[in-house]
Amino acid sequence: MNAPKELNHEEVLRVKLEVLRREHRDLDEAIAAMQERGTSDALTMKRLKKRKLMLKDQIARIEDELTPDIIA
Repeated sequence: MNAPKELNHEEVLRVKLEVLRREHRDLDEAIAAMQERGTSDALTMKRLKKRKLMLKDQIARIEDELTPDIIA
């Protein structure tokens, strides 16, 4: 029986990055749909936008960690 290969730190970050990007995209679509239909209440919209911004910050942090610093 073969044990599953453990992911290294970079691979884990890349998987997490993809999950966060997908959730960010889904939120973006949900916000747009709510705005189109005019079914959004201000509090729900504010919460969704705040969550989307949090995701954007997490994505940026992971991308920074995955991108090596280039010393010019």
